[in-house]
Amino acid sequence: MRKGKNARYSMADIGMSAFAIFFMQSPSFLAHQRRLEEGCGRGRSNCETLFEMTRIPCDNHIRAMLDPVAPESFFPVFHKTFQAFEDGGGLKDFYRLREHVLIAFDGTEYFRSNEICCSNCSTRERKGGKIEYFHTLLSATLVAPGHNRVVPLPPEFVAPQDGSEKQDCESRAARRWLAAHGAHYARLKPVYLGDDLYSRQPICEDVLAAGGHFLFVCKPASHKTLYEWLAGIEVPQRVVSIKRGKTHVTHTYRWMEGVALRDGDDAMTVNWLEIEIANAKGEVTYRNSFVTDLPIKADNVVDVAAAGRARWKIENETFNVLKTKGYNLEHNFGHGKRNLAAVLATLNLLAFAIHTVAESTEDLWCKAFEIAGTRVGFFSKMREVAALLVISSWHDLFEILTFQVLLSRAPSRPP
Repeated sequence: MRKGKNARYSMADIGMSAFAIFFMQSPSFLAHQRRLEEGCGRGRSNCETLFEMTRIPCDNHIRAMLDPVAPESFFPVFHKTFQAFEDGGGLKDFYRLREHVLIAFDGTEYFRSNEICCSNCSTRERKGGKIEYFHTLLSATLVAPGHNRVVPLPPEFVAPQDGSEKQDCESRAARRWLAAHGAHYARLKPVYLGDDLYSRQPICEDVLAAGGHFLFVCKPASHKTLYEWLAGIEVPQRVVSIKRGKTHVTHTYRWMEGVALRDGDDAMTVNWLEIEIANAKGEVTYRNSFVTDLPIKADNVVDVAAAGRARWKIENETFNVLKTKGYNLEHNFGHGKRNLAAVLATLNLLAFAIHTVAESTEDLWCKAFEIAGTRVGFFSKMREVAALLVISSWHDLFEILTFQVLLSRAPSRPP
């Protein structure tokens, strides 16, 4: 069925068109489907059968229509995706410290330019007085030490806020995230992880108010009162020797409960712990310290420290994947004048979340991934089949990818 140039498109078609690009990891996916529709698809394409679209808009129309849309419009889909993850049994492998899940906070830039800008850009002055425009998002991601997957939750965007004269920042975005989503995840008894930026009393108080717990990095340079109080005190210590290959490394844990997070009569008390790792020669190769509201004892300090160190997974398993493994988060898919950059980043992150849930809960997806061997190979094979044939359903597509249905016998159009 040919669509006229002036045909009206539903917002569902607009949104799903953009999402399909990220889900299939291909900026040219819609173009392939138009060719399929005009050729052997006989008026149909996988945009219709797999993504339930009635029409395929052009790229410029998609950008124009999505620019005024608030990225928050898509946040409920993150919650539904997480519910599918829980219902499918994926969540059970993420519980740590007996009954808690770990949610890591961190920010990352996803756009930067000296020329292109919009009303939601942040700015900074570079050498020579040149103004640079950029966008940053705060990611909240479910992580677990010893687990090779992460599950992204709704993001929060660092952007100019109404009524504020100061430029927005990551810590304010984290507090907005807690206000918007903290209550939704409180039933999971979350422990929020973050770097030294987060170990400030206002954020810690907001975490507790949202029904969560905190486990944040705490550096001596930014917490002088706390470390002055610790100076000269003999604190509890536990030493653990761990075999690595033919050598041993030594983990030394130190902790103290009930120390002041900052100066002043209104300072909250927190529990402090430190981990130091030394190689077989006694050389210190790693040292970090944390503050938390969780109790710390000799029998749980190892697990608490491991949970705190898991915050790095948001860098390795989230941002690194989004920027280098086919999602191309930093690519300018479209900037717009209002919300387009944030909307497209949201849809990209949502595609990653759904992929992760499918990897954790769907047997056919896992089998197809295993056959492909790599993430790049997996999505490449998916796109190749979708460019050649109109597939009736996702189940049929994955039966082809897992060789349960021979490609030569697969129908060229749905029955």
